[in-house]
Amino acid sequence: MSAHSKLAKIEEIVSEQTSVPPASQPVPRVVLVTGGTGGIGTAICKRLARLGHIVATTYRNAEKARLWESEMNKEGFAFHLYQCDVADFEDSQRMVKSVVAELGPIQILVNNAGVTRDSSLRKMTHEQWKTVISSDLDSVFNVTRPAIDYMLESGFGRIINISSINGQKGQFGQSNYAAAKAGMHGFTKALALEVAKKGVTVNTISPGYIETEMVAAVAESIRAGIVAQIPVGRFGTPEDVAHAVAFLVADQSGFITGANLATNGGHFME
Repeated sequence: MSAHSKLAKIEEIVSEQTSVPPASQPVPRVVLVTGGTGGIGTAICKRLARLGHIVATTYRNAEKARLWESEMNKEGFAFHLYQCDVADFEDSQRMVKSVVAELGPIQILVNNAGVTRDSSLRKMTHEQWKTVISSDLDSVFNVTRPAIDYMLESGFGRIINISSINGQKGQFGQSNYAAAKAGMHGFTKALALEVAKKGVTVNTISPGYIETEMVAAVAESIRAGIVAQIPVGRFGTPEDVAHAVAFLVADQSGFITGANLATNGGHFME
C-alpha cells in the first residue's frame, strides 16, 4: 500500500470514529447524600454534581457546614444543605419533606452518615453502642423510609448504603460499628427484593481504608503496616468511593441490585 493510500485509510478511520454520536447525558435527578460534609461525603457530592444532578446533603454542626459550603462555593459547587439528625426518625422525615418541597422528589439516596465510638466490648458503654447503632444503622431506615415512596411513584430510584470493610470482616474494638455496617447488608438485600419491579435498585458499597483526615492522623508506622496488607499497595481515596457511587446510580446499572461493591483494594475478598 502506498503512502498516499495509507494516509487515505487513516483519514477514513478517523472520519468513522468522529461520526459516532456522543454518549447521552444522564437525566438530572434530585440526590440526597447524608453526611455529605465529611471526606467521603464531599467526594460523593462533587461527583454527582459533576454528572449534572441536583445535590442536597445533611449536616449537624452548623459552623462546620457553613465553612464547608463556603469552600464548595469557591470551587464552583452549589449544594443544598439541610440540618438534620439522621439518627432521629421525626427529624429525618421533616428533612426529606423539606428537600422534596424545595427541590423535587428524591430519586437518588446515598446513606453515608455515620460515626464511630470504638472500645472493646468489655469496656463499651450502652451509650457508645446506642450512638453508633442509631447514627449508622437506624439512620438508614430513618431516611430511606420517607424517601422510598417518591422513588416508587416515579418508577426510578437508586439507594446506595455506604457500609465498611469492617462490616464484612469485623474489627477489634468495633463491635458496635461492625454490627451496624453488617446490618446495612441485610437491609439492602431485603429492600432490593421489595422494590426491584418498581425500577428501584438498592446496593451497598463497603470501602476499605480510605485516605481521610482520620486515617491521616494515624502514626506513620501504623499506616505503613496497614498499607502492607492492601494488595494494591495504597490507601483508597474518597474519589474511589465516589466513582463506585456514580457507577451504581447510573441508568445503565439498573440490573444491579441487592449487591455489595467492595472498594478496598483487595484487602478483604469473599
